[in-house]
Amino acid sequence: MSQHIAKPRTTAVILAGGTGQRVGLSIPKQLLKIAGKAVIEHTLTTFENADSIDDIIVLMAPGYVPDIEKIVAKAGLKKVSKVIEGGSTRNETTERAIAALGEGLAEGEDANVLFHDAVRPLLSQRVIDDCVVALERYQAVDVAIPSADTIIVTRTHGEDGEFITEIPDRSRLRRGQTPQAFKLSTIKRAYEVAAGDPNFQATDDCSVVLKYLPDVPIHVVAGDEYNMKVTQPVDVFIADKLFQLASTAAPEQVSEEAYRELLTGKTMVVFGGSYGIGKDIAELAESYGAKVYALGRSTTGTHVENPEEVDDALSKAYAETGRIDYVVNTAGVLRIGKLAETDNATIEEALKVNYLAPVQIARSSYKYLSETNGQLLLYTSSSYTRGRAEYSLYSSTKAAMVNLTQALSDEWAGDGVRVNCINPERTATPMRTKAFGQEPAGSLLSSEAVARTSLDVLLSELTGHVIDVRQQDPTAGAARASGFEQALATVLDRQDGV
Repeated sequence: MSQHIAKPRTTAVILAGGTGQRVGLSIPKQLLKIAGKAVIEHTLTTFENADSIDDIIVLMAPGYVPDIEKIVAKAGLKKVSKVIEGGSTRNETTERAIAALGEGLAEGEDANVLFHDAVRPLLSQRVIDDCVVALERYQAVDVAIPSADTIIVTRTHGEDGEFITEIPDRSRLRRGQTPQAFKLSTIKRAYEVAAGDPNFQATDDCSVVLKYLPDVPIHVVAGDEYNMKVTQPVDVFIADKLFQLASTAAPEQVSEEAYRELLTGKTMVVFGGSYGIGKDIAELAESYGAKVYALGRSTTGTHVENPEEVDDALSKAYAETGRIDYVVNTAGVLRIGKLAETDNATIEEALKVNYLAPVQIARSSYKYLSETNGQLLLYTSSSYTRGRAEYSLYSSTKAAMVNLTQALSDEWAGDGVRVNCINPERTATPMRTKAFGQEPAGSLLSSEAVARTSLDVLLSELTGHVIDVRQQDPTAGAARASGFEQALATVLDRQDGV
């Protein structure tokens, strides 16, 4: 009879000892905010959500441990077990991590450890899982991607500058990333051997194993182009854009009963609830026990561009139920045409309905949502990433919805109010039919599918996210983007959407 062998504990060690000097900051770059959150919070959240990771240790730049502890507490990151001050060198920082990892292990017990740069916030779950799986067979694992650039080796000759001395074969060159994963016993032994070298200085941990434990093979896991390191000023801009363009998967509820349990007794106000996506969200939420106020110009006479009518609608819902948990705005107008040929009335309508109305709804909703730790849900369009001819008003106001979402999610995070934005692919709605007429069957998303995803987002803990709903995913007839690996491809897809 075979004996069950427990899986070793797997710990992610987040190396956050760097400063912000190269990005021109007075604070460590891992505390810089990207897409509404500190870089390190994005990184920690990725490991928090990884099923293959048991706990997380952070090695932080000296003097900034309290900053990390505040981020961890505010974000509710339960897997972070320790925040330790890093050393003055990379060697010392890793040695402190190894010592912390050894605490609590029984005699002869081993563990898995993944060392990851705090300033690589775009790490995917796939890479984490591949590293952990590789540790079942190998003692040391690196993550790397092929080099798209030709790499040259140079030598400096006095005042004449640099000259090429070698051009290695690019087909064998790889760009190293993190995580770097090890059996704890292996990396510990490598550093013990290295300690006997008076010239020892490490820039990464795989190089320590390679040099001091040459008989230990280092397996390479395929990395990702978007697993970038935020080091230079341009990296800040690129990372921020990738976060903006990448979509997030909305967690689905496991059963019909779960929807009923979460929505019974809750109050939802839907602006733009007369037809289309808004109407479907209202009906769906009501079917699960929520008290829903579906408001629209053609049904309740509610004009979202009128701040007084927005205030009245919210105060009425609050007076009758004593709470408002969710505010949804699907109201919008789509006017196609060349800007130079567009009259003032059309321009004003687009700005009032598509931009000023969501701003007013957000402002009026805040006091109610802060009481319930509720959520504001806005809607953008697949054209928000690139303004196109004859869509200048529509696409620019929809881009504003993304920025408004991310700004408010940050502004309201301390009060427990979540703000998210749904980005549906081309959807069969009366507004679209009015603008484009009848389109081929099967070429559009159903508004019911978008409504279902919207409900999942409202019931989630997400905030500050743009959630793509795309047709090719068979789940509920809508696609839920799987992460950053689709970000750049999504940009191209959106250029044909509205």
